[in-house]
Amino acid sequence: MKRKVIVIFLAAAILSSFGVGFYFGKMRIPATPPEGVLNAELGKPDGVDFSLFWQAWRVLEENYVDKDQIDYQQMIFGAVSGMINSVGDPYTLYMPPEDTKIFKEDVSGAFQGVGMEIGIRDNQLTVIAPLEGTPADRAGLRAGDKIAAINGTSTQGMSTDKAVKLIRGPRGSEVVLTIFRDGWKKTTDFTIIRDVIEIPSIKLEIKEDRIAYLKLYQFSEAARSSFKESAVDIINSKADRIVLDLRNNPGGYLEVAQYIAGWFLQEGELVAIEDFGQNIEDKEYRANGPSNLLDYPLVILINKGSASASEILAGALKDNRSVRLVGEQSFGKGSVQTLEDLDKGSLKVTVARWRTPNGTLINGTGLTPDVEVGLTDEDFENDLDPQLDRAIEIVKELK
Repeated sequence: MKRKVIVIFLAAAILSSFGVGFYFGKMRIPATPPEGVLNAELGKPDGVDFSLFWQAWRVLEENYVDKDQIDYQQMIFGAVSGMINSVGDPYTLYMPPEDTKIFKEDVSGAFQGVGMEIGIRDNQLTVIAPLEGTPADRAGLRAGDKIAAINGTSTQGMSTDKAVKLIRGPRGSEVVLTIFRDGWKKTTDFTIIRDVIEIPSIKLEIKEDRIAYLKLYQFSEAARSSFKESAVDIINSKADRIVLDLRNNPGGYLEVAQYIAGWFLQEGELVAIEDFGQNIEDKEYRANGPSNLLDYPLVILINKGSASASEILAGALKDNRSVRLVGEQSFGKGSVQTLEDLDKGSLKVTVARWRTPNGTLINGTGLTPDVEVGLTDEDFENDLDPQLDRAIEIVKELK
């Protein structure tokens, strides 16, 4: 018994000595920037002790086992990323120069990859929407799928831009996504062959001679002219009612959503409210289109993959015209980002959040369908679409 007490005492004494030595050692480390570092005090807020940063810098610089592996520029990139991530918004992030280049290529549409929109939902990297006809769609990925790993690398805490960088790649190469889907007991690996991504804009079908089925894939600049052509085709057809399908539409340009809303709303009706917070005056976006589809009975399809501009358009038509939404809860991506170029890299920062005309906040919640209809695994396997079937039933009854 006495021996056990001595051992414990010795262990405690050693730990105490280590603690005291570490404390005094830390106190001797200078809290000033290394020689040659520029603008060390620039923009230092009152009451914030920035010396902690330089203390940590010195500890790493002087004690890290592989000093020749230290990349000072990467340390700065990492520090900036950590600062930005501290606000807790997955869409506000710092992108180093290489990531900035990739992001701008993706926005322009000049990219190769698997063809899906991804985002953060409940702190988990999630498929917003696989785009129709792309490798992701052909592989069987679905809106709402959770991406647990990319090529074996866990996505826990990973930003969307980091994930995009890992998923994208040259045509013909492989990427393995580890997916968990609601209702599954374990994850499944999907091996996807990357390809050149060509995203369609719109598909129009006339069903039962009088129902115009209009599927909008994205709110790209090309969708503006494509929608106008489809609208003219509807007007010149026998169709007298419309089903607008916004499922798996991850969004795009607000101005395009505003333009399309103008075909269904009266001139000047409110489309969306941009809420900047901080007692800054809201900005309103109003319909400015021809209103040529205003009198057509309308039903809108939404699901987990309906995000951003899709939610803005659906919310505007629901609030102004009481248009019924059919399907599943939408994704809830209702925030506005701006891209600020920095000396090295760029900062994508959330500057506002969207509200529907009635003031409903989209971000984090999404839109709730008036008629909830899900899709089962059997529906997917047998190419059945009970959501569309229900929308057609409803639109037939409208006057």
